[in-house]
Amino acid sequence: MNRAMIGLGSNTGDRERLIRSALDLLNAIPGTRVIRASSLYDSEPVGNPDQPDYLNAAAILETDRPARQLLWHLLLIEARLGRERRKRWGPRPIDLDLLFYDSRVIDEPDLTVPHPRILERPFVLVPLDELAPSYVHPTAGRTIHELLKERKFSSAVRFWGRLW
Repeated sequence: MNRAMIGLGSNTGDRERLIRSALDLLNAIPGTRVIRASSLYDSEPVGNPDQPDYLNAAAILETDRPARQLLWHLLLIEARLGRERRKRWGPRPIDLDLLFYDSRVIDEPDLTVPHPRILERPFVLVPLDELAPSYVHPTAGRTIHELLKERKFSSAVRFWGRLW
């Protein structure tokens, strides 16, 4: 079995319900189960600031699916929950990112693990720090907690509430 870390985000519709639905659907992927999910965090949008704030979380999965197949399932879940890929960094009902897959480094067309923008995103690092502060980023060589503490972010990530 492999361990994967997934980032979840939503900024349209019932954000909390969409994230909870995504977690249920992640748990329904054959050979996969959600081990743990972070709390929910509210954050300002990145890339395109003219949109509603995001609700974010992270989850740890145990899966027998290869990384590319897991990514395929993430895209299916996004589509099932209403995501249409029209505009990069635009508003969306759900966003699922494959952040880490064990400690593997994967660089293939349409699949980069670790996710290439983790280090720039406090809304990813904060929930990951709650779940796995001592996890060592495979290319940065430092723990999630160290990475979060050494960065100065201009946007705030606010605790919103518990998921579990």
